[in-house]
Amino acid sequence: MSDSNVSPPVPEPGRIAPRVKAGDQTGWGRWMPGLQTLRGYPIAGLRHDIMAGLVLTTMLVPVGIAYAQASGLPGIYGLYATIVPLLAYAFFGPSRILVLGPDSSLVAVILAVVLPLSGGDPQRAVALAGMMAIVSGTVCVLAGIARLGFVTELLSKPIRYGYMNGIALTVLISQLPKLFGFSIEADGPLRNLWAIATAVMEGETNWTVFTVGLSTLAVILLLKGQKRVPGILIAVVGATVAVGALDLAERANVSILGSLPQGLPSFAIPWITTADIVPVLIGGCAVALISFADTSVLSRVYAARTRTYVDPNQEMVGLGIANLAAGFFQGFPVSSSSSRTPVAEAAGARTQLTGVVGALCVALLLMVAPNLLQHLPTSALAAVVIASAIGLIEVSDLRRIYRMQRWEFWLSIACTVGVAVFGAIEGIGLAIVIAVIEFLWDGWRPYSAVLGRVEGLKGYHDIQRYPEARLIPGLVLFRWDAPLFFANAEQFQDRVLSALAASPTPVRWLVVTAEPVTSVDVTSADMLVELTETLHAAGIELCIAEMKDPVKDKLKRFGLFEQLGEQAFFPTIGAAVDSYVLTHPVDRQEEAR
Repeated sequence: MSDSNVSPPVPEPGRIAPRVKAGDQTGWGRWMPGLQTLRGYPIAGLRHDIMAGLVLTTMLVPVGIAYAQASGLPGIYGLYATIVPLLAYAFFGPSRILVLGPDSSLVAVILAVVLPLSGGDPQRAVALAGMMAIVSGTVCVLAGIARLGFVTELLSKPIRYGYMNGIALTVLISQLPKLFGFSIEADGPLRNLWAIATAVMEGETNWTVFTVGLSTLAVILLLKGQKRVPGILIAVVGATVAVGALDLAERANVSILGSLPQGLPSFAIPWITTADIVPVLIGGCAVALISFADTSVLSRVYAARTRTYVDPNQEMVGLGIANLAAGFFQGFPVSSSSSRTPVAEAAGARTQLTGVVGALCVALLLMVAPNLLQHLPTSALAAVVIASAIGLIEVSDLRRIYRMQRWEFWLSIACTVGVAVFGAIEGIGLAIVIAVIEFLWDGWRPYSAVLGRVEGLKGYHDIQRYPEARLIPGLVLFRWDAPLFFANAEQFQDRVLSALAASPTPVRWLVVTAEPVTSVDVTSADMLVELTETLHAAGIELCIAEMKDPVKDKLKRFGLFEQLGEQAFFPTIGAAVDSYVLTHPVDRQEEAR
């Protein structure tokens, strides 16, 4: 990479500058974009990346610890899951400044697997979470190699909002007991909420713990909009100093983090039992879906800002390798961070060297000063997670969706309720099912129209929208606004026959205006054969206009093109009408176009 790649080139007047494609390299340059960056690294950017990395470290430590504990793991493993993935993504990730690590969007999914299976054993919890990271990483790498980076785009925006809002609520509820200073035994967000309310009513709240946590949360939220002010660092350091100075751990029973183990993460295979395989596989796949959806969106945002192209397939590979590294080095599933990435950008990050500096600083902390955060209260860590969960909740855009299309709004709400009622993994499965149903519903009942001529307008138009449109006697122009496939083949046939039956004159030709038809499958091709036979029996000829060549090629493979005959296909609607009026006498006024 050269200096011109750091600052986007200015295009000539009247021209658009081509996007710089990170995936254009061949060999190792394609699979390891970090090496390409290192090969042409601009020395002028070194100072910016180092300073940005130092600033980023102030968020990496408290956030990593907080998300580890929220996921049911000891806090130290949050730092392990910060160090190794940042180093791995720096070599394999295509985005220049994306920051990876433990993330609030994954907390609920990890906890849903770890909590019931670990039985309170921290080492077992670490092994389960590590294997989830390996499963997630494997899925992402294989999907990236297979060039399936588009899969997350199959979930519509309302559905993504729905499951993320549900996950945010689940995470928030899971952290409330730590904020209030007590523990509960319940399974499921709604049961947890009821147990929390019961404990509060019974007076189990530790008000000192609650005050520390609520104060931390207030500071984070108040400083959230200040990009150059490290609100999380200020809040966490303030809570740590207060608890340590006042000895609140002893005097008020405030739970604290304690000393962290000294040393760096080591390679370890996270062994699990055969009984754990299915839930870990399901959880790992759910993590892969969520983490790549978040990462791809965030990656595209920052790629657009720098006018660079980020290959979504390589993004999947980079994310997958980062998760594999986390799983084999005592970490847990990771994703991109929508809170730490803006911090890196605001601090002046130019390349992934920022993440490398951050990872090395966290490693240095573990080697030199593992006791630095021993008085960090767990209620403050809960406040960090709650603040992040609040940031996940989408309200304003859902209001816009409600105004634009209410049924999609209610789909989003259904996904949120599904996650809140059934849990994170089941709720995500419900979101996927709803997405498939939404896709099939749109394709099953598409819009169709009979076309006519409108005075003063070129072309042919929907007679429902233009009641004054004239129909050509004996000719029905039928438009189908969707691909033809198994789910809507019968609908197509029914609507065609209804249009023919509604014609005011006996029909001689049916012309399907097929420009909106982008695909035909075997089921719909067989339906067309059946329809052709029905029409021939009634003395009606089937013709097709404006069909795209790739779709026509499919009809040739299916044998339908030969059966209909080349004369049945017309390049435009006008050509089909011309052919009809030449062979079938019609009123001259109706001929005019």
